[in-house]
Amino acid sequence: MSDALPDAIGASPHMSASSPLVIRIAKHAVLIALFAVAAVLGIASGVVFVFAADLPQISALDDYAPSTITRVQARDGDVIGEFATERRVVIPYERIAPRLRQAIIAAEDEDFEKHVGLSIPRIVIALVRDMLEGRKAAGASTLTQQLAKNLFLTPEKTWERKIKEALIAIQLEKRFTKDEIFALYANQIYLGHGAYGVEAAARVYFGKSASDLNLEEAAMIAGIIQLPSRQSPYVNMENALRRRNYALSRLAAEGYVPAADADAAKKRPIVTVGLRSESDSIAPWYVEDVRKYLEAKYGAKALYESGLTVRTPLDPTLQRAANVALQEGLRRLDKRHGWRAPTLNVAASGLDRYTHPRWERPMQDGDVVPAVVTKADATSIQVRVGALSGWIDKAGYAWTRRAAATQVVKAGDIVSVRLAAYDPRMPPSAGMFLGSLEQTPQVEGAVIALDNRTGQVLALVGGFDFERSKFNRANQAARQLGSTFKPIVYTSAIDRGYTPSSIIQDTPVSYPAGAGRPPWTPGNYDGRFLGPITLRHALEHSRNVPAVRIMDALGVNQVIGYARRFGFEGPLPPYLPIALGAAEASLVEVASAYSVFPNQGVRMRPYQVLGVSDRDGNVLEENRPEPTDAIRADTAFVLTNLLQGVVQRGTGAKAASLGWPLGGKTGTTNDYTDAWFIGFDPDITVGVWIGYDQKKNLGHGETGGQTALPIWMDIMRAWIGKRTEKPSFAQPGNVIVVSVDKATGAQTDAGTPNAIPEVFISGTQPGAAVR
Repeated sequence: MSDALPDAIGASPHMSASSPLVIRIAKHAVLIALFAVAAVLGIASGVVFVFAADLPQISALDDYAPSTITRVQARDGDVIGEFATERRVVIPYERIAPRLRQAIIAAEDEDFEKHVGLSIPRIVIALVRDMLEGRKAAGASTLTQQLAKNLFLTPEKTWERKIKEALIAIQLEKRFTKDEIFALYANQIYLGHGAYGVEAAARVYFGKSASDLNLEEAAMIAGIIQLPSRQSPYVNMENALRRRNYALSRLAAEGYVPAADADAAKKRPIVTVGLRSESDSIAPWYVEDVRKYLEAKYGAKALYESGLTVRTPLDPTLQRAANVALQEGLRRLDKRHGWRAPTLNVAASGLDRYTHPRWERPMQDGDVVPAVVTKADATSIQVRVGALSGWIDKAGYAWTRRAAATQVVKAGDIVSVRLAAYDPRMPPSAGMFLGSLEQTPQVEGAVIALDNRTGQVLALVGGFDFERSKFNRANQAARQLGSTFKPIVYTSAIDRGYTPSSIIQDTPVSYPAGAGRPPWTPGNYDGRFLGPITLRHALEHSRNVPAVRIMDALGVNQVIGYARRFGFEGPLPPYLPIALGAAEASLVEVASAYSVFPNQGVRMRPYQVLGVSDRDGNVLEENRPEPTDAIRADTAFVLTNLLQGVVQRGTGAKAASLGWPLGGKTGTTNDYTDAWFIGFDPDITVGVWIGYDQKKNLGHGETGGQTALPIWMDIMRAWIGKRTEKPSFAQPGNVIVVSVDKATGAQTDAGTPNAIPEVFISGTQPGAAVR
């Protein structure tokens, strides 16, 4: 009977669409559906209610101001340093290359322009994958959801975070346009190596703006968004190529580029600018000084997050010249001390396995780079630099004074090589580049260049290598002054009635040294005494005894008082040996003091920051020169002329070959621990110091004229450049020129043998009444 029941029912003539039973069933179904919808809406409302109070205020994005880069600029606007916790440069939508916008959308969210913040198909696929794999799989998030997570949430994979992410994404879509959302996303994402946003990434990887990226560059940046820490070309080139090519395929699939163009781009290598370090700045010590100044004045948060713009007076051309001159000068000095055997050999671990971080950065002719020796024979050395092989002939290691290359190195040694006949584009199969052997100097040095009229620091080098030592020897190291102090002594003498023609005795003399001590007997560098000589001759040839005699005649405290006016702030013991530079001072103090002479007696406080602006262009700080009258203009001109004589005829005579109005003074300590040359033209003053951090002998004969002066000349040669119009030192109206005998200082006719033009403050010339 049960088997017949369905047929009976199905055949009943009384059952129809309008029967009460059907109507009741339909009503129940509708009620059930309504209850289901209400339940879903209720649950959704509950979820929204639960999480809404905990959601961030989207309106805060109207004033979007993320952490951005503080940039330090040279005088020409070039960036010489950056500080940031997040290396970001915020740019508008219009400055993002169309190809880059398309690549990001194709690779990350092809329906970006169509959805309202969520992609239902993606969510369904992700849910199915979650159930199948038993985990919360990635891949459902739209660009808007990624932006929501990056701006407001943590990366943890929880249902709570995903719900909040979806709710925030919907709010973002309601409040902002698609272009605005994309710009926020493109400026916020992390792309590796401290780069946040596409502009910073374009500069880190390709050295250009995001607006200038080509097809394959745009595809690479878009491709590594998912996991830059593993897909960066600086970390794993194979992964980077794979992800770039994926983005290129997506561009073609979405119709943004022809397939042929995408295929052609896939065949091209990824060419980056090389990952740079802070020492790649042309002025790392200068930038570090600026960092300390900014942090002390504005605080670390403003420095690293607020995107300040800092203008400096640094002259890039002069700075590069100072870098090269000091490096080459220290290498020359180091080579005079002979070859030191390499301390690292990698033969045991395999010559082919050795790599060095420097090989990842760009190289060019003239660079000194690490290399591994692969072979050495009687007359040559073969080396490897990255994938390239090099060759050093006998001329390239002749300075070691070893006959055979096998006496210098062996296979596996890690050495320094200067690249020559090197083309960075050459493939490994192209043959061998030519090189020469170098070694890292142990000696240190420093350089500073000041604008005479303003005190602006135009260039600064604090040592041989910033990575080796961040200690700034230009302004942190107090070193024994040697003969660089003598012009201070002679300045006080000129102000007290002495003239360049005054006769000083260069004869033996002794002074009491205190109870129980033998008398102090100063001597000259050459061990000789010349008898009566002019003050000019004494300064030009850096005679010690006349300087001590003058200081004794004037009084020690008198000279110390002058030193304070010149800006020397450290201890100056009131003893006669400070006439010969027994006291200590920093290079910047000495250079600043010398700038007084060509600046007509006015000392300008050295400074490195011209101005600071915030991210909106509001000026926070504007600095101006700070002058202090140190000495009279006429006295300053006489000293300037005397120091010109040092360059023309005295211990700095090598510099006369530059054919430029120059003055300066060498400085050498008795035990050759410090070598100086401080010199100037009418516009700038440049100081050079050479020595070891732990005081020790530089080598016999390593005087300021031998060691520091050639470096100074190289810098000044770059400063002079191709200029032919020579500047001149301003001569005050009360300074006159009289012909005198070079040896005796007596007035004589201009045509007389031994006659030289001499400068005098009016009233002090030979034959005039004593003032």
